[in-house]
Amino acid sequence: MSLLVIGTVAFDAIETPFGKTDKIIGGAATYIGLSASYFTKNINMVSVVGDDFPADGIANFHKHGINTDGLQVKQGEKSFFWSGKYHNDMNTRDTLATELNVLADFDPVVPAAYQDCEYLMLGNLMPKLQMRVLDQMTTRPKLIVMDTMNFWMETAWDDMMKVIARVDVLSVNDEEARQLSGEYSLVKAAQKIMAMGPKFLIIKKGEHGALLFHKDQIFFAPALPLEDVFDPTGAGDTFAGGFIGHIAATNDASFENMKRAIIYGSAMASYCVEKFGTERIIGLTAEEVEDRVKQFVDLVQFDMTLV
Repeated sequence: MSLLVIGTVAFDAIETPFGKTDKIIGGAATYIGLSASYFTKNINMVSVVGDDFPADGIANFHKHGINTDGLQVKQGEKSFFWSGKYHNDMNTRDTLATELNVLADFDPVVPAAYQDCEYLMLGNLMPKLQMRVLDQMTTRPKLIVMDTMNFWMETAWDDMMKVIARVDVLSVNDEEARQLSGEYSLVKAAQKIMAMGPKFLIIKKGEHGALLFHKDQIFFAPALPLEDVFDPTGAGDTFAGGFIGHIAATNDASFENMKRAIIYGSAMASYCVEKFGTERIIGLTAEEVEDRVKQFVDLVQFDMTLV
């Protein structure tokens, strides 16, 4: 099944309690595409980079089965750049630098061959650009998944609400769910957010797992306890890639299959945080992915007799 991924392809410079990097490849579309590639190979990407983006970075997308005909390369311009420093708890971070560069005037153009995709992943990006992509779809995809963040809630509320009204699945973290809904209870928050348009809601809770809501149904997936967490950057996007990748591969957007997709997404995210940037999610084997999924299953599976 064809999957269209929209988002940033960028450079990151990251500092955590375990070390720091110079410029490395990052961006929402990068993490989503690489993660999804372990489940489905018919992946198309729409994004933008400058001519400073390395050729081997694009070649790596191709190795993972990601079509980059929709990746614009702006000559004489620089790629989007973000730099951040994580605190000791790894749950909070300070943004040190944000350079929009090519993203400042980005106009996402969806190639004709992409416009009838069956699954669409709107990675974290300016809502007006997400809307621009939706408006170019010749037929509505079977499933539209949207990721967003609190920054857009503070700076582009009206545009963000218009996009939310048009998607099937919204993915946010717990802080963003509370900000979006005005409710502290995540159950109440979920009901308010789904009334805005999405049929399904994913609330990510970082090291405490993820929740999936649909109507009055709730599913919870824990996070896998890890010995080493080096870099949380891109974990949410990697989660999204595993989630939509599994759904596209199985061509099943039911609530029951989304439960499995949440586990696959969580498994991919657990690999992502073990190294800096995309290093850990490049070159994984199918056996490694399945082994990590089995660890999740073993974590929560038990027999119980009710008296």
